Amino acid sequence: MHEADSPLGKDVDYDADYDAGLLFPLARAGGRAKLPEQALNAMHGWDIWNAYELSWLDPAGKPAVAWAEFWFPAGSIHIVESKSFKLYLNSLNQHRFESADALRAVLARDLAESAGAPVEVQLHLPAGWGGFAPAEPDGFCLDDLPVVIERYQPMPELLRCVGSEPVSERLFSRLLRSRCPVTGQPDWGTVQIEYEGPALDRAGLLAYIVSFRQHQDFHEQCVERMFSDILQRCAPKRLAVYARYLRRGGLDINPYRSTAADRPPNLRCARQ
Repeated sequence: MHEADSPLGKDVDYDADYDAGLLFPLARAGGRAKLPEQALNAMHGWDIWNAYELSWLDPAGKPAVAWAEFWFPAGSIHIVESKSFKLYLNSLNQHRFESADALRAVLARDLAESAGAPVEVQLHLPAGWGGFAPAEPDGFCLDDLPVVIERYQPMPELLRCVGSEPVSERLFSRLLRSRCPVTGQPDWGTVQIEYEGPALDRAGLLAYIVSFRQHQDFHEQCVERMFSDILQRCAPKRLAVYARYLRRGGLDINPYRSTAADRPPNLRCARQ
């Protein structure tokens, strides 16, 4: 399917009946065609989606609500276009399910079919919500460093190392902004870079993150671009890039890309 055929930016029916066909898959291959093979071969990760407007009917017709986590493997063939995901979830609003487990099974089946890979689904019912609280990334915050910004499109040439002694550190910034490739609307986020290798120039890294401010691309592709650029320019022994984007339409998307086949915490930042 082509991006122009997606429901993004179009008037739609939000009261549709349950319909898995509302999910609109987009091939990852298009965005990855711009990345070097070295980065693609080194890249593992997840796209963690949180849905806060999930509701359905129980067998008696009484509404139920939950917060849902969806873990899409970075190796899946497709991503799911976010507005189509919201429309799909809304189509469940008037549908009756025997139990929350029955709903979870339907979600896992439909999303796996759309993504082209198994998708992990976790439902958090209201009884357990008291155990969740916002938390901020740890590490050094780059945001107060003095930098001069001259261009707001990705500038990998800003990335450089200072010295040859290896370090292991976490750096983060709340100044990430990119733009939707279809509507041009801003997407806001916090990004954390964890690495082991020659020390990154922190001011240059901050300026590089800010340079995405007018860049139009999907969340997943922005993070993969960052991962690839840092890997190519600075050659760390180990690297992980984790972006926590703010929600839109009750959904937030949080791509994680790493040289290790590990699993990040689903860290919910205060702005999320």
